[in-house]
Amino acid sequence: MGETYVNFLGGAPLNRLSWLRSSATFLNSIIASPDTRWLVVQAGQPLLSTRPNADGQPRSLARLSTVDVRPFLGTEPFFGQGQKDGESAPEGVHVLEAARLRHAPIVFLGLHEPDGNTAGALPSSDFSTKGETPETVVSRIKGTAYFTVDVTDIEEETVTSVLENTQAAKAGEILEFSEPRSAMGSFDGFQAAIFAETRSMVDWNARNKFCPACGSPVYSLWAGWKLTCSSLLPWADNSGRKPCPTAKGLHNFSHPRTDPVVIMIAIDQSGDKILLGRNKKFPGGFYSALAGFIEPGESFEDAVKREMWEEAGVTVWNVKYHSTQPWPYPANLMVGFYATADSSQPIRTDLDNELEDAQWYTRSEVLTILGRPGGTSFTRRDHRQMAAAQEERINNESAPQQGAAVLAHSDPNIQQSKGKEDEIKQKDQAPNGLPPIKVPPLTAIAGVLISEWAHGRITNITTSPMKGNL
Repeated sequence: MGETYVNFLGGAPLNRLSWLRSSATFLNSIIASPDTRWLVVQAGQPLLSTRPNADGQPRSLARLSTVDVRPFLGTEPFFGQGQKDGESAPEGVHVLEAARLRHAPIVFLGLHEPDGNTAGALPSSDFSTKGETPETVVSRIKGTAYFTVDVTDIEEETVTSVLENTQAAKAGEILEFSEPRSAMGSFDGFQAAIFAETRSMVDWNARNKFCPACGSPVYSLWAGWKLTCSSLLPWADNSGRKPCPTAKGLHNFSHPRTDPVVIMIAIDQSGDKILLGRNKKFPGGFYSALAGFIEPGESFEDAVKREMWEEAGVTVWNVKYHSTQPWPYPANLMVGFYATADSSQPIRTDLDNELEDAQWYTRSEVLTILGRPGGTSFTRRDHRQMAAAQEERINNESAPQQGAAVLAHSDPNIQQSKGKEDEIKQKDQAPNGLPPIKVPPLTAIAGVLISEWAHGRITNITTSPMKGNL
């Protein structure tokens, strides 16, 4: 099950060619290819293209050519930059491999190969021999190379002017930056997956500006995939300074981070009930799976047990993996699990006080929720409330884990409501006595876990009594 289920934002359709990230020769050559495409990001917002008269999906990620974005890229070389603008780095210097020291941040995302064909994935030696030119080698690669450029620090007038002169704009397409969570609602699986990579990498590069060991500015290596301390540059003036601790061993690089989060559904011993919780920051009537960050020295299974106990006072066992979902806000990996619990035991939300409520729901009740119009959708007000909760989490060090529980369930398929948006009140009752709650959609892993159980598609969970110690 976990090997075959691909969640929205997952799938990783690009061959990331990680062994070529250090090759400035490869990167500079493939940038020049007419097939190369660029995703543009500004302040965390992706650039979207709207085709007014298009059939199907008129709104999608804008995928511009190198010619289109050339004014954003600065002076060549784009990678392997030396001490002065326009100067190439000397060969064989480890701390200058595909270095980008100036101009807008760029990340090489990977190569989209037709029909999964990997014949074009060339070894790094092809770009270091004295035989064929790099341009000749690149011309044999079958597929589309993808890069992203962050234009946040470029003047708005320049950005507007460049976009107005792209081929897409000249063809009548509308190019505009969009709030990312609502933008996801128009993405197909391919776009969602490359957006997840793009959003996380751009955010990581934007947030990390200084060396954590000595406080010096950092710079980009390996096509945006590594950061290193500027005190290590061959021309750095380190007079009167102790060597940066990152200069030794393998610690001279800062690697992109991914923060794992467990997200889980407890199933009672009868197999007919699941536990859903309501975070204090959730919009009205919204219940979901429980979630929390992995802590140091902890396995995924241990984290599931700890989080279920801390948030709901529920002891679980028989923890089983389902699937994962990349969640690029900013760089989480949601790891989905099921576990068994005793629904006759009391629920407690007074331990870490993160949940406002938690309840057991039967399969019949959950199926009713899933089948009800609006049962898995948000209004724009709901979406704003969820986004605000994440911002509060980022700025509130006393509650570092709340954001995972809140944002892991966000619905990209935001509905545009008309007039006043009515919030569902928990005290209101549906005709069958079921509180008119909402649950996440299938574009969020929490919605997948709930739906898979409700429709009887979970086969690896047993409901045997707890044995032994936790």
